[in-house]
Amino acid sequence: MKMNAIHWPDGYLPGLTDNFVSNEVIVAGLTAADIWPLLATPSHWPTYYANSANVRFHDGRGPVLAAGDHFYFETFGFPVEARCTEYVAPTAGTPGRVAWHGWAGEEGAADRLDVHHAWLVEDLDAGRVRILTQETQNGAPAKALQAAKPNPMINGHQDWLDGLVGAARALPPR
Repeated sequence: MKMNAIHWPDGYLPGLTDNFVSNEVIVAGLTAADIWPLLATPSHWPTYYANSANVRFHDGRGPVLAAGDHFYFETFGFPVEARCTEYVAPTAGTPGRVAWHGWAGEEGAADRLDVHHAWLVEDLDAGRVRILTQETQNGAPAKALQAAKPNPMINGHQDWLDGLVGAARALPPR
């Protein structure tokens, strides 16, 4: 079975940015429909991912993400403003896709961080679901994160995936 890939906007292609991380899990016994509500509703993130906090939507939007939504959250010590750039809920035979451009700091400032964080959630054969999250980053903070050992982005995103799977498994059966 061919697995799908992330769609990258101009300026955020992996290998051409200051930092890139990729994390993935494939688990049995869950579906994209089990995972999606927990991921697509940012107010749920802090309930299963300790590295996210203070989620709020701007412009009276939310609580579920939609393309174009402007929202805010805190992660990795950064106050992140974000705009949802892609939102496709999963359906039979079509993976769920959600992505946002996030930024911290003033445009043009030395400490500015710009990221593209994308997720793909797809059902696989044999009762499995694949959850892929990838992020590219530009700016001086991205260079520092890339050089850090152990890599806080890889470890943090793995915690996010593990928490997401654990939260889905803890839900009552549908």
